[in-house]
Amino acid sequence: MAIKTFAAIDVGSFELTMKVYEMNGKSPLRRIDRISRRLDLGADTFADGKISNEKMDELCKTLKEFDKIMKAYRVDAYQAYGTSAIRETENMTIVLDQIEQRTGIRVEPLSNSEQRFLGYKSIAARGEEFQKTIEEKTAILDIGGGSIQISLFDNDTLVSTQNILLGVLRIQEYIHRFDVKPSAVEDFIVEMAMAQLGSYKKLYLKDRTIQTLIVIDDYVSPLAQRLPSFEKGGTVEYSAFYELIRELRESGSAKIGTKYGISEDKMSLASISAVLTDCIAKLMGATKIWISGATLCDGIAYDYAESQNLFKGNHDFEQDIIACAKNISKRYMGSRKRSETLENISGTIFDSLKKVHGLGKRERLYLQLAAILHDCGRYISMTNLGENSYNIIMATEMIGLSHTERVIVASVARFYHSKFQYDNPAGIGEGLDRAGYLTVAKLTAILRLAAGLDRSHKQKLIGLKAAWKEKQLILSVDTTADITLERGFFEETKEFFVEVFHIEPILKQRKVY
Repeated sequence: MAIKTFAAIDVGSFELTMKVYEMNGKSPLRRIDRISRRLDLGADTFADGKISNEKMDELCKTLKEFDKIMKAYRVDAYQAYGTSAIRETENMTIVLDQIEQRTGIRVEPLSNSEQRFLGYKSIAARGEEFQKTIEEKTAILDIGGGSIQISLFDNDTLVSTQNILLGVLRIQEYIHRFDVKPSAVEDFIVEMAMAQLGSYKKLYLKDRTIQTLIVIDDYVSPLAQRLPSFEKGGTVEYSAFYELIRELRESGSAKIGTKYGISEDKMSLASISAVLTDCIAKLMGATKIWISGATLCDGIAYDYAESQNLFKGNHDFEQDIIACAKNISKRYMGSRKRSETLENISGTIFDSLKKVHGLGKRERLYLQLAAILHDCGRYISMTNLGENSYNIIMATEMIGLSHTERVIVASVARFYHSKFQYDNPAGIGEGLDRAGYLTVAKLTAILRLAAGLDRSHKQKLIGLKAAWKEKQLILSVDTTADITLERGFFEETKEFFVEVFHIEPILKQRKVY
């Protein structure tokens, strides 16, 4: 396979970074260059909601430099993403258009869940070391400029993931705004963090203890990896990390920065990140810390290599999304058996109609997630289930889904319960285009039909088989159970299915009660 050259660009809250990689089909992440420029976009965004003209000029100037470097390397492809400083600007669309017009580089905003998913993939690029670590009780702490993300793993399964507005630049802005004395900064950070982390522990951590805390950040990681006690990319005992905290406390960040060749502005952020990491490690009872050294650019490159079939990793990220959905359903008292039945029936129908609906593997995942989460709204009220389910799904992040994908899943759950909206194709969900609208319609039709086949919630039609023949979908089941209730609701739910697909579903019972 020919070697491909790829550039990953991170328009971050504190600096702009570009990494250039060679991909040969075996190892997707052979980095050949790294370029970074300090540009504190987050200070503007988090304080004023907009990026100043001066910083816009500097941003565009830097991206033009990156473009020249990419041409020198003869880069085959690139991806440029903006994180919280970009997505939280009030005039984001205007900013992104200006960047593209002035530099020729298209920067795409990452939703929080997309950003954290790429950060997660950056660690997965470590291969066996990552896979072995998450087989035990593990947490990933992804520290950004605007927020942090905490993801809990147990036995290779993603248990939960939560975003908390405790990013280092956001905290620094509060320190400056409240004129916190240097001697009181550490206590200020701890108080600010624990005010939110206490609630997190009660809701999600509970009595769970974590063995290894994996840290992803651009702040404390460069400092920690310069220390003799840290092997680059390796795991150390918590006591070794605490030595860093002690040294920062006793010597001060400026002195340590001079010692290890780190600028004063970066050291102030590294200190905030270090205190946050220490708070969370203590909260979780972590005995080991893995300063991974992974960055968003590594995750961008890993994701690109997978999408182009240049590399296939060992970890199944879709299972993480599904596991996350199942934990959300459990939190809102969803029925596991009912969800599994709907997953099986709707999946069988979806697979039988591949030549009809024109949807792919990713859309099948949306259907599976909607089947898992379809009744989560019951936790709020037994009435108005569609709106309740929609609101819960939209308010709950699923790492690995973009905002648009979450809208699709939430909309399918909504219209499974309520009347489908025909009159507003462009606004059926938040910002869905025509393709998204049609995806929602098709998946809703399939889920409704599947639900009608389990109306009694007694899983009578397990083993259902589906076969598409011209204008009919033959659904066959071997059962001696009385399926009068299922037949009745099947006839009612198939109306929308016929409307969407122009195919008549036929239910055949081969064993009669």
